[in-house]
Amino acid sequence: MPIIYLINLDKCTERLEQSASRLAQQNIDFERLPATLGSALSDEEKFAHYSKGANQKQYYYELSAAQIGCYLSHRKAWQRIATGSEPFGIVLEDDFILNHDLNSAIKAIESTTIPWDIIKLSAYANRSRPIAYSHALDDKFEIVIHKKPMSGGAATAITKEAAQRMLDTTQRFGRPCDTDIQYFWERGVEVMSLMPFPVAQDLRYESTINSSEGKKTDAQFAEYGCK
Repeated sequence: MPIIYLINLDKCTERLEQSASRLAQQNIDFERLPATLGSALSDEEKFAHYSKGANQKQYYYELSAAQIGCYLSHRKAWQRIATGSEPFGIVLEDDFILNHDLNSAIKAIESTTIPWDIIKLSAYANRSRPIAYSHALDDKFEIVIHKKPMSGGAATAITKEAAQRMLDTTQRFGRPCDTDIQYFWERGVEVMSLMPFPVAQDLRYESTINSSEGKKTDAQFAEYGCK
């Protein structure tokens, strides 16, 4: 059984309890991974991996401290998976809902003979995209390649090898974490999806973090954590 890493800010105790309850309903254990609070980072910590130069070349606005914290939180999870003993791990953010039996989804992934690197288990704001390829794993789930990889980091499975490649290729980053994964050719990874998605984003939280510019603000990120 792969280890499930739950990214959760220390101050977000209610969300931790909610996440634990939802996983317990399916008898799923997890390991809490303390999220990095972007607003608490020193300049040295902030720019250890985030590059303003890369950001100016790659993205259309400067990342907030909280977005940087979010990215660093995922890099923590990749590090744990890359150095762990399991062939893959699962990374959850603490605003998820379980749509289906996650244990069955994990078994489907374990049973596949298709080589894979990253499998999205949810989509940002529960959106959909055109599908380029699909392959049934069992009577419940199929592996899908979307014409453009899904964004969102609420739930992702990643192999030990892919986690190391993500670490190696994001030593300097300039985009948000989930956007960077969409540039799979830069990372040397294949990005697939497991459908129907066993995990959904809890839109009660999403509805509170919109801004007039179409992006989340520093204050909103700081309040709601790695989203």
